[in-house]
Amino acid sequence: MSASNLQITGLCKRYGDFVALAPIDLDVAQGEFLTLLGPSGSGKTTLLSLIAGLAQPDDGQVRINGADVTYGAPYERDIGMVFQNYALFPHMTVAENVSFPLQMRKTEAKATRDKVMQALEMVHLPHLAGRYPRELSGGQQQRIALARCMVYRPSIILMDEPLGALDKKLRDQMQLEIKRIHRDLGTTIVYVTHDQEEAMTMSDRICLMNAGSIAQLGTPADLYFRPKSVFVADFLGESNLLDAVVTGRTGDQVQISVQGGANVHAMAYDAVIRDGKTVKLMLRPQNLQIHDGPPDGSINGGTLSAKLTDIMVTGSMTKLYLQSHISNAPPLVAAFPTNRLGRQYEIGQTLGLSWLTADAVAIAG
Repeated sequence: MSASNLQITGLCKRYGDFVALAPIDLDVAQGEFLTLLGPSGSGKTTLLSLIAGLAQPDDGQVRINGADVTYGAPYERDIGMVFQNYALFPHMTVAENVSFPLQMRKTEAKATRDKVMQALEMVHLPHLAGRYPRELSGGQQQRIALARCMVYRPSIILMDEPLGALDKKLRDQMQLEIKRIHRDLGTTIVYVTHDQEEAMTMSDRICLMNAGSIAQLGTPADLYFRPKSVFVADFLGESNLLDAVVTGRTGDQVQISVQGGANVHAMAYDAVIRDGKTVKLMLRPQNLQIHDGPPDGSINGGTLSAKLTDIMVTGSMTKLYLQSHISNAPPLVAAFPTNRLGRQYEIGQTLGLSWLTADAVAIAG
């Protein structure tokens, strides 16, 4: 990873007795796309505001390109900001909106015109230069907001849920657009969202936050396949979580006894998981293999039997909701690609479920 151009050390923010952000450390590499993800009240917007200079911390330090900007004004930080509500000036044309940051920096007129057209070319909207914001669609307005942010080439771009107001299809298109722009510019982006799928799709790394602290920091694959806590496993994607106790460990593999007595195998990436430890067994719905009857004993991970209680076709995926034969176990979900000619299931049918060891993870409870 390249050198950091954003360094956060011991940064915290309190409002009276409420801790909005506990002391955290975070380094963001030059050109990285980092997403701050988490539920409402997790501290992600507070952190973004402290980076932007829109709020002042109670303690800690923010350094951008090596300079201490902890208490500096926003305009001193070499950052750009894209908001959810676009924040375009309604009385200005598209070109005037995009040129505004350059005018504030007293850029020469010809250079301003050239840079404005370059920015509009980058978002594929040069033909709208003479229009007003009210004449644009939501997606077009968001792209103009991006162009205005990029036109003066800040070293860091901060985005606060910029796609939250768009419908799903347009949001998906804009995700690709932002990824393309990031790839072309190589600018560092710090992006706030509560949408797990958006974070997984766009990020180099995800900083998952909870209750003002960092729950886990890593690549999308790290958080999805190697969650360090039940919160991470439950928040990022859909998970089946079963109570279990570790009965043996060899390297990263553990043998565990699932609630009810079934002995199965899983991966364990936390050193604290050892014999006698109470854990949660995480099984992703798409990693469960479905059998019309009890699966044979050759499966190297584990097997369960469950009764089908509901079926839901969500579009590209079909989900089966099941109740395990393990007493007091939570409902299970199995998922597979929707297929018009696929197997037909009946409510009340008993099915076998199996998984591979590599697809199961034991998490400290």
